[in-house]
Amino acid sequence: MRLSPHPLFLLSRQILSPVVAVSTFFLVCVFNHVQLSDKEFAFAIIIFLMVARSLNDIDVNLSRKNIPTHIGGLILLRWFILVAVLIGLGYATGFSRLFNPYVLLQWVTITPLILILLHLMVHGVLYSFFVSKDSFDKAVIVGVNKISVELAKNLVEQSNYEVISLGFFDDRCRTRLPDNQSLLGEIKDTAQFVKDQKVKVVFVALPMTLQDRVNDLLDSLRDTTVSIYYLPNVLMADMIQSRSFDIEGVPLIALCESPFTGSKAIIKRLSDIVLSILILLLISPVLLICAIGVKLSSPGPILFRQHRYGLDGEEINVYKFRSMTVCENGATVTQATRNDARITPFGNFLRRKSLDELPQFFNVLQGRMSIVGPRPHAVAHNELYRKQIRGYMIRHKVKPGITGWAQVNGSRGETDTIDKMEKRIDYDLDYLRNWSLAMDLLIILKTVGVVIKDENAY
Repeated sequence: MRLSPHPLFLLSRQILSPVVAVSTFFLVCVFNHVQLSDKEFAFAIIIFLMVARSLNDIDVNLSRKNIPTHIGGLILLRWFILVAVLIGLGYATGFSRLFNPYVLLQWVTITPLILILLHLMVHGVLYSFFVSKDSFDKAVIVGVNKISVELAKNLVEQSNYEVISLGFFDDRCRTRLPDNQSLLGEIKDTAQFVKDQKVKVVFVALPMTLQDRVNDLLDSLRDTTVSIYYLPNVLMADMIQSRSFDIEGVPLIALCESPFTGSKAIIKRLSDIVLSILILLLISPVLLICAIGVKLSSPGPILFRQHRYGLDGEEINVYKFRSMTVCENGATVTQATRNDARITPFGNFLRRKSLDELPQFFNVLQGRMSIVGPRPHAVAHNELYRKQIRGYMIRHKVKPGITGWAQVNGSRGETDTIDKMEKRIDYDLDYLRNWSLAMDLLIILKTVGVVIKDENAY
């Protein structure tokens, strides 16, 4: 779920304008037989940086409402401001006298027209290929008031948020609601509806005076993977220390959401793809040796495909080298213990060195997992712990990882007590709160050391 434009759209918005501006400058130079030299390339760098700075927030979203006028007006306004700054700097430094003024005039005139045309084309392509209301995330709104009704209206009109509201929950009778609004049910019915209908987003529009009711609602949603956003009273927005934003002027505060939205989602996915490809190339001989060892050591398949919970609690198949004589994957899964008779001698070696996890880099390339994230548990274990540990399912707001913050901090191996699992969940949630690319790289480096000397794996 994302309450921001599509990641590909965000990427195009960041690079489209500066690339077009620089390309147009070079094309105009070539058309006028200007020999490209150091000064042209220096000017191109200045253009790229200034255009990237001034046009990076052009709102070319996926809504069709007033798009041509909106984009055209913003680009023209920002472009002429940028040109005015360039002229002022050029005359002040004498840099402008190094260029043919006719060439610069052509560039200044042609570039904004090309920018507008290409931005509109990008909007049209993204709208056609990525916007389908059938794939929108389902949302519900708890609490009916003027601001929540406005939010529901905006979600209908604006498709760039890729969220569709199914309706409202409230404890008041329909005659007491604004515009005689119809309801999906009472507030106490929200959690069950979320589970039954696979709702991904819950907007809470209850007043702060109903704190007990809000707390009860949040507690009931802890056993789900929904993203939760609070619609605050505008006067109270500055009092709450949390990430705040708005949807078409309707203020929201994120109470529970994935850290991987917008540009962060792009960074996370690109780093996963690049690193997993490099690692797979490096470990390919090890993969071959492990596969041969598993096949020769005991009868059964080389790979063990186990059902795990992935992003948003959806079931995925996770690959591992088979290390046991059994392939338990049902409603009851017994965790491996020290000196477990089910573990083969070669499987024991694989597990102690975490080599049995290596095929999961293919899961990363498939997009089912990430290199770093909360370790996936067997579905049977999830069903057990989600009922006993408060906030357990929040860890599924991100893709599961091959390694994680918990594993490099000692929470690795068997979780035979609730205390051990709670400690692991605390580390997982800490990772969600503090994620950065540098943190991921640190965890990967620390994992190497943990694998070499850790005694908890068996």
